[in-house]
Amino acid sequence: MVLADPEGNELCVIEPGNNFLAGCGFLGAVSGDGSQADGYFWSAALGWPLVWDENEETAIRSPHGGPKLTWGGPPLMPKNGDRVRFELAADGDPHAEAERLAGLGATLVSADAGRILLRDPDGNAFELRT
Repeated sequence: MVLADPEGNELCVIEPGNNFLAGCGFLGAVSGDGSQADGYFWSAALGWPLVWDENEETAIRSPHGGPKLTWGGPPLMPKNGDRVRFELAADGDPHAEAERLAGLGATLVSADAGRILLRDPDGNAFELRT
């Protein structure tokens, strides 16, 4: 069943017994529009295993469990700004972490005192907190 929040954002209610969300708890997945490349990027960036990779749809999940992060694959919807943005905490040297993320496919946008702004392979903004 697909519902919408007050702003019109879709929310799917999945029936019990769905194998894709097995073991996830009440919040099964945070799903977004995105490419397979974005799923691969975030898997490597976070060190979370890829738990779904089928028909260009991808999902990752913390090795400690919890909800999945999913990317639906093509066709992608036209972008209308950055509606959701991840914030990552640098463990160690933030500039070295930004270089590591760039090596995985991120693009550096700006850096100032306290944060580094990057974009993932699909162009979604995310912050690296220093």
